[in-house]
Amino acid sequence: MTNKTDFLVIGSGIAGLTFAVKTAERFPDRKVTIITKADEDESNTKYAQGGIAAVWDMNTDSLDKHIADTLDAGDGLCDLDVVKAVVTEGPIRTREIIEWGTQFDKDDSGAYHLGMEGGHTAHRVLHHKDTTGMEIERALLARAHTLPNIELFTHHFVIDIITQHHLGGAITRVTPGIKCYGVYVLNLQSYRTEKILSRITVMASGGAGQVYKSTTNPRIATGDGVAMVYRAKGRIMDMEFIQFHPTSLFNPLESPSFLISEAVRGHGAVLRLRNGEEFMHQYDPRGSLAPRDIVARAIDNEMKKGGEEYLYLDCRHLDKADFIHHFPNIYEKCASIGIHIEKDMIPVVPAAHYSCGGIQTDLYGRSSINNLYACGECSATGLHGANRLASNSLLEALVYAHRIFEDAASRIADIEYEDSIPNWDAAGTKEPEELVLITQSRKELQEIMSNYVGIVRSDVRLERALVRLKLLHQETEALYEKTILSPQLCELRNMITMGYLITKSSAIRKESRGLHYTTDYPEKKAWAEDTVL
Repeated sequence: MTNKTDFLVIGSGIAGLTFAVKTAERFPDRKVTIITKADEDESNTKYAQGGIAAVWDMNTDSLDKHIADTLDAGDGLCDLDVVKAVVTEGPIRTREIIEWGTQFDKDDSGAYHLGMEGGHTAHRVLHHKDTTGMEIERALLARAHTLPNIELFTHHFVIDIITQHHLGGAITRVTPGIKCYGVYVLNLQSYRTEKILSRITVMASGGAGQVYKSTTNPRIATGDGVAMVYRAKGRIMDMEFIQFHPTSLFNPLESPSFLISEAVRGHGAVLRLRNGEEFMHQYDPRGSLAPRDIVARAIDNEMKKGGEEYLYLDCRHLDKADFIHHFPNIYEKCASIGIHIEKDMIPVVPAAHYSCGGIQTDLYGRSSINNLYACGECSATGLHGANRLASNSLLEALVYAHRIFEDAASRIADIEYEDSIPNWDAAGTKEPEELVLITQSRKELQEIMSNYVGIVRSDVRLERALVRLKLLHQETEALYEKTILSPQLCELRNMITMGYLITKSSAIRKESRGLHYTTDYPEKKAWAEDTVL
């Protein structure tokens, strides 16, 4: 089966939906197709608790302050032009989604309630209780459903993007003029592999937290988009910078891990050891509100020193009614497992949370492959550098979705379909004999990444990881060649690729910077450079 669309969007989170809505409204006679491998609202966006960091009150905040905070968190690797663009354009883009129906919390005077999070020097985080992402997803989907030229394919798994390689051309990473013509996609209802041709493709496929054993990301976050672009010989940047959220709820029976938002610490909660001692000021004068890389590393270090499985977040001194008003979801979750914040400290542990690297893009979201853009967590725009400032991710998605929309709108009329793309060839493949080959390899990958490529790394750990990842890759590729496709196999293949990219980038960076800390090179280099694969 072959489908044609003008604009193809892979992913239904804030990045993909924002682009789709803008494009569909601008071009009512052109088709916009959104593909997602799960339900329409299942994305990392849905699970975002904190909010959107945007300068809102010029009496207490400024664009220059937000720029400075972003640069400080990014530890010398942010692209200044990108930071200025995102911070400056962010409030405008945020007002747009408010006009589309997104509801952020207001105080008694009717002004927006602005939260504070780690690394910020002003209250600037717009939020909806502690379920901001869910509210944004709701509003964007509602808007998208009003536009008749948007078609949304749920439960469709994108296998690979289509390039000259599928026409028999020899493609390498230095081949000039690689073009994206669309995608091959596995329909998870019919289990038929289909072909979708597009003029413009936007990769908005989200993150890759599932490559780690403990993550706040939903099960769908397997790095599919980045892995696909890497296989298509696109450029991938800064994959060593994996952000571990310092405070996920310690609950070993639950996966993914439940997030205790950074906004809770912004609200006054304090990190403590088992004996009640506050420890963060030993690591940073900002204490519990230091940037995430510093806090996560400090917790990891204190856990190892004390032989603990977790530390504590203390909210007991906070007003209970006020806490429930701002964080009802967190309060209810803790209470459901017997933790009552007015008398109990919350057990917390770092968990893989966000990928600061990804598909390398320019200021307009263009990847190194023609007609292919990248937006949201799967992209590496240069905004986050070596460490993302809290609540800058939703902001980045809004700004870049708009920039991609403007650039794609100016080019769409000049792009034609490539009609000679062959259908997917599944000849010679058969049903998998043992699903355990896939499930066990997934567990092995998560163990390798968690034990060897976690918060603290070393040359010997990275070397071991690369050796084991190579074996997993060989085994999985052999399985891929001979068996009928399944989403489990495709995800495993993508996760192994992501594990390799994270580990290889980590091995290349011979310094400690931002989220990448290695015991063999504990100091930061005097110069800053990106890692591009």
